[in-house]
Amino acid sequence: MNDGDVSKQIQQMIRFIRQEAEEKANEISVSAEEEFNIEKLQLVEAEKKKLRQEYERKAKQVEVKKKIEYSMQLNASRIRFLQAQDDVVNSMKESACKELLRVSSNNKAYKKLLKSLIIQCLLRLQEPAVLLRCREVDRKLVQSVLDDAKRMYAEKAGVAPPAITLDDRVYLPPPPKGVDSHEPSCSGGVVAASPDGKIVCENTLDARLDVVFRQKLPEIRKRLLGNMQI
Repeated sequence: MNDGDVSKQIQQMIRFIRQEAEEKANEISVSAEEEFNIEKLQLVEAEKKKLRQEYERKAKQVEVKKKIEYSMQLNASRIRFLQAQDDVVNSMKESACKELLRVSSNNKAYKKLLKSLIIQCLLRLQEPAVLLRCREVDRKLVQSVLDDAKRMYAEKAGVAPPAITLDDRVYLPPPPKGVDSHEPSCSGGVVAASPDGKIVCENTLDARLDVVFRQKLPEIRKRLLGNMQI
């Protein structure tokens, strides 16, 4: 084999090696690009997932915040509504209390009322002896109806007239000095008790108003506000 043939073979081997190297390099390049694209896609998907999770987390936070704000506004509205309701009811009670002050101003009607209140006390207590208390300003008026009250009670209950002691040491509070007065006061009426003080019948006008008001409160609220709810 001469030098020319050897040179040809060497050139062929060089071309073969170069071709193999180029093909291998292409394969490596293609493989690397595929791996890069796969990794890039995975990173993109991971970032998308992260963004979705972050969006969902913030959306939930916003929703929770909205619910909390709505609940707070609703509670505030309920409180304002209930306060307004109480204001109306209290205003009605105050008006009724003012009307009570007029009851004792009509001497004839108040005298008749005192007698009825005393008889009611006696019927509730049904004691042979009773201690009776009234306002100091009502003492003479109460004394003037005691005999009639005892007689009428005895007829209704079918018993002997009880012994009634009108307390001259302890009186019920005086009439209110004014609408805005916070001192103890009594609009009228009587309080009766057994001699040992264990049984007490409070039959003042103020006590009667409180009882009626508590009993009628649901009806009052319904009439004032109907079926309104909040």
